[in-house]
Amino acid sequence: MDNQQGKGLSFAKRIYLPRVVGMGIGCLSVFAGLYPVQQPSWVWALLLFNGFLWPHLAYLISTRAAFPYQAERRNLWCDSLFGGIWAAAMQFNPLPTVTILAMMAMNNLAAGGLHLFIRGFFAQLGGVLLAWLLLGPAFTGHTTQWQIYACLPMLILYPMALGMVCYQLAIKLFEHKHALRALSRTDSLTGLLNHGAWKDLLHLKFTKCQQQRCQGTIALIDIDHFKRINDSHGHILGDTVLHQLSCDLKHNLRQGDLTGRYGGDEFCVILPATSLQQAREVMERLREVFSHYRHPDIPQLRVSLSIGLAAWHPGLSDAAMWLIEADKALYAAKNSGRNKVASASQESHAFLAAMNDS
Repeated sequence: MDNQQGKGLSFAKRIYLPRVVGMGIGCLSVFAGLYPVQQPSWVWALLLFNGFLWPHLAYLISTRAAFPYQAERRNLWCDSLFGGIWAAAMQFNPLPTVTILAMMAMNNLAAGGLHLFIRGFFAQLGGVLLAWLLLGPAFTGHTTQWQIYACLPMLILYPMALGMVCYQLAIKLFEHKHALRALSRTDSLTGLLNHGAWKDLLHLKFTKCQQQRCQGTIALIDIDHFKRINDSHGHILGDTVLHQLSCDLKHNLRQGDLTGRYGGDEFCVILPATSLQQAREVMERLREVFSHYRHPDIPQLRVSLSIGLAAWHPGLSDAAMWLIEADKALYAAKNSGRNKVASASQESHAFLAAMNDS
């Protein structure tokens, strides 16, 4: 219900400005159409109410209603009803009538699409019948020059006001879409790229290295004995450790490095234009920084990282092979004592072969 109310209030605020502008300057067009036909005084009083009081009253009604969206749609229906009344009261003077009814139809289409447009049409028809019942049917087929001039502000200013509202709405929708796209690519706990987003970038970087024969290195990072941390101290502390690593990654890597959470306690980094040796220096620094972390409530807790590195080389057929090499290097680091950085080199491959043989 709170979500519906929020949407309704936003809708009412969007309608408020076009209604104030449209009703205000629309009074001039209606006045020009009414003046020659000598309508009773209550019609003029209703015109003043509709033009200058109704927009603010409608806003108060919708914003204070339990369901603002539904209340605002009823207000739009009343707008159309008034439009039909003025068309009949002006005795269907061609230009003022078309101006008023067309602007209201435009507003209904912009606010609620075809459904509201149709409802508005029947409301206008109801307004015509009500005015005929009170004033009697009559028709005026001639529009004077000063009536043409009186309709110009409505024809110029109201579409501008409505267009500005639609433009602002389009900007907000673009911003929301951009924010949702960012959220869909971000891991909620760490604020880093999620698994899918990072792998998409890995494919792009692999293609760039392949086409331009440029350097690039990837790193897979694993928190040593993370399951033991969760089992001994709980998942809340485990999440704190994950968050700490994400902070260290953000603060100790270069601006162009692309960091993501690969899954569980495993993180991943793409280091563009970076040799294997340069990447090793960066990761050694990260490993050292993270090892100094101390939790204020559990000072005896010690953390460390195992890191596997793989540099791009022409022998890689695709991004998956590149990732497999980094994973093999990580496996070598974990199985040779942990808390170290290993690279996808002949030595690590030989170590893995020995492990498999044993």
